[in-house]
Amino acid sequence: MHRILVVDDDDMNLKMAEFILKKDMEDIEVLLADSGMKAIDLLQREPIDLVLLDFQMPVMNGLKTLELIRKREDLKGIPVIFLTASSDRDTVVKAGMMGVADYIKKPFMPKDLVERVNKALLVKALDDPLLADIVGKK
Repeated sequence: MHRILVVDDDDMNLKMAEFILKKDMEDIEVLLADSGMKAIDLLQREPIDLVLLDFQMPVMNGLKTLELIRKREDLKGIPVIFLTASSDRDTVVKAGMMGVADYIKKPFMPKDLVERVNKALLVKALDDPLLADIVGKK
């Protein structure tokens, strides 16, 4: 089972992402957080396979939340996909330097969301050292 954390200050975006992921993906659990601080708290308490992170949030935006995730040894390997209405070049460059897995432009299309989530989960699985041992990719 994959556990995906969706972080967005807009309740409608949270519900839409949760609905799409549960409807179109199998063997998935979706956790929701409406702020960066709640996301960090959940990440420290729950095993999470992927984070969908809104960039523009009050108090602590997505970039600051991503910084905190990447600073923690136990969290830094979790793939993060930015959900953003912005295509500001500086934001894209900063996030890219911090290892964001992908970007999804809001409003997102259901098929695009599912495809990008599946891709990020597959890349994560391929990077798993246990899988590398099994397929001889040391």
